[in-house]
Amino acid sequence: MYKSISADELKGLVGRVNIIDIRDSYLFNNGNIPTSKNVPVNFLLFNPDNYMKKDSIYYIYCMYGIQSAKACQQLVSKGYNVINVTGGYNSYKN
Repeated sequence: MYKSISADELKGLVGRVNIIDIRDSYLFNNGNIPTSKNVPVNFLLFNPDNYMKKDSIYYIYCMYGIQSAKACQQLVSKGYNVINVTGGYNSYKN
């Protein structure tokens, strides 16, 4: 099972943690959480070793938190330490 935090909780961690935005690049380019890295969900799930290390913690977000929750579930099953950002970017910007 993966952990979750709210977008408000993430605000206090920006710049100090690994954040991955799994939305498509055009959405990322139109607005994102500062210091986040854009890795569209299909790339991340197909080959997570290219983007993540199993001994690090990653905060994963999408637009609303639904797709990132599904991605976190798959990544945890592969041995990655991930935390879902509930509410996603939509919650963060509001």
